[in-house]
Amino acid sequence: MAIQGPIPINFEQVFPHGCYIVGEVEQVKDFDASTSGRTVYAKDKTTGELIWQVAVMDADPALKAGQKTVAVKILAPVQPVPPPSLPGLPFTPVEFDGMSVTPYVSQAGRLAWSIRATAMRAPRSAATPAKAATGKEVAA
Repeated sequence: MAIQGPIPINFEQVFPHGCYIVGEVEQVKDFDASTSGRTVYAKDKTTGELIWQVAVMDADPALKAGQKTVAVKILAPVQPVPPPSLPGLPFTPVEFDGMSVTPYVSQAGRLAWSIRATAMRAPRSAATPAKAATGKEVAA
């Protein structure tokens, strides 16, 4: 098979309705390498970059409550800084660049996706939803 490793994908394909930060940006721990007295942080096996994680809420209104919050892992040498919050909104809108997904089988035996990015930023246009701007909708 020609596909090996993470599959490159656009933000609009993963979050056609946009997404919002609902957690803190945290460094991912390497539980296999860590010991009780020493914490080791995870690095990407291909790039060697540190791995950070942030919880986001998918704005797709058709999703069930249990499917709305997902983790996005960000590969970066330093902790990524979320975009500034917007007045009047309870959550901060965000977009990701350099995205890829990796399929895996969850502990429940279902297909799941690990979502990675290389950067996060404020949305380019809050007035135009990503779906309308691209005219594309891709099932995840």
